[in-house]
Amino acid sequence: MTDIKFGTDGWRALIAEEFTFDNVRIVSQAFADYLRKTNQTSQGVVVGFDTRFAGSAFAAAVAEVLAANDIHVGLTASYLPTPALSYSVLNRSASAGVMITASHNPARYNGFKVKMSNGASAPEDVTRAIEDAVPNVIARNAVKQLPLGEAESRGLVETFDIRPAYIATLRDLVDIEAIRAAGYNVLVDSMYGAAGGLTADILGEGATRVVEIHAMQNPAFPGMRAPEPIAANLGEQLSMLASGGYAVGLSTDGDGDRFGLADERGTFITQLQVYALLTRYLLEVRGERGHIVKSITTSRMMDRLGAMFDCPVIETRVGFKYLGEKMEETNALIAGEESGGYAFRGHIPERDGILSGLYFLDYMVRAGKTPSQLLADLFATVGRHEYDRVDITLRADERDTIQARAAAADPKEIAGIPVVGRDQIDGFRFHLEGGWWLLLRFSGTEPLLRVYAEMPSSEQVQDALQAGMELVGVAL
Repeated sequence: MTDIKFGTDGWRALIAEEFTFDNVRIVSQAFADYLRKTNQTSQGVVVGFDTRFAGSAFAAAVAEVLAANDIHVGLTASYLPTPALSYSVLNRSASAGVMITASHNPARYNGFKVKMSNGASAPEDVTRAIEDAVPNVIARNAVKQLPLGEAESRGLVETFDIRPAYIATLRDLVDIEAIRAAGYNVLVDSMYGAAGGLTADILGEGATRVVEIHAMQNPAFPGMRAPEPIAANLGEQLSMLASGGYAVGLSTDGDGDRFGLADERGTFITQLQVYALLTRYLLEVRGERGHIVKSITTSRMMDRLGAMFDCPVIETRVGFKYLGEKMEETNALIAGEESGGYAFRGHIPERDGILSGLYFLDYMVRAGKTPSQLLADLFATVGRHEYDRVDITLRADERDTIQARAAAADPKEIAGIPVVGRDQIDGFRFHLEGGWWLLLRFSGTEPLLRVYAEMPSSEQVQDALQAGMELVGVAL
């Protein structure tokens, strides 16, 4: 078998190649060994899954291994979004959680995410301990397994439905009645993922109407490279918005922890702009204060908002295992990353795409403005910021060469803007005059080089992305 390695958030691999039932059981046993070694078994483990292929069967396999190790398992009755799984860990006061999901990865992937007792993604020391335990499990042929039916009859596995409690909690975090009364037509794209139907269920009956596309479960995620809520994957939604009749477009990824936003005219609002809008909503409209946590791929707009409202801004590496840790440490107001994941104080220290959409609807209601007007107001406050990212698929034999080129790159200017510094906090980032930036970063979950840029215009963004690809000798 190949080495099992946890990336930015969990272990992800190709179904039927590395992600097999045998390997899932091995990782589950390594996780059980870690929990027993660290005395974290008394409160049990919650296990859930999303809409990916064989998700329920893989979750059952995890439950059978944990139960065989005398660890009580709360197994979700049906698929659910990752934030609901994280919430259920807190709601049930569990020791930990396991979510079977590959998040926004292509359909051929599945994955194994570990959540801690606070609902946050497992930090690096925990995932490393699980990785380190895997060879020992294999060498000893030590996987324990108790058939699900027997585990249930012995009270070691309990099936439960967290959706009602999760829905009630989200309703309490916003003024649901005001949103219901607003009379919006909201277009939701659930991308065939686990958040399907949730926004409509949360809002219920009222003048506001939710129209949902791609709400049914389909593990093939047809018509898209991957269930990631970015413009390239939202063509149908953007076209429907451009035709008129909708107030806003909301979207979520495969496991419901990432959020995408489009305005009433069918223009996609970038993830960095969304993070700045949600931050401004909390600071200006709700009057809240606290630390702002962002990954290095996230906008300089947060720094400007932090300075305006006297709120410290903390920057981390990519991955919510870093963001969530800082959020807990500082009781931060908000944490966010470029991929469209945003977490909020008073909920869970983890991304929640469904709550992000509800907060934006609340922002529209309280401000009495359209999404395009709210973005224009933001730019009037912090200046125009544009952003984009390109993903380059790499062959295994070229990664080292391309990484060496990135390390050696020393440009004097990018997109006509002088380079004033660089760092390697997570990838290779070039700082440009005026606070603009370009980043070359290798994905921790897929064979990809990601090139990111934030600039004062869309044209300069594209110029910068092209310059980044030329620095390492790759092309789309």
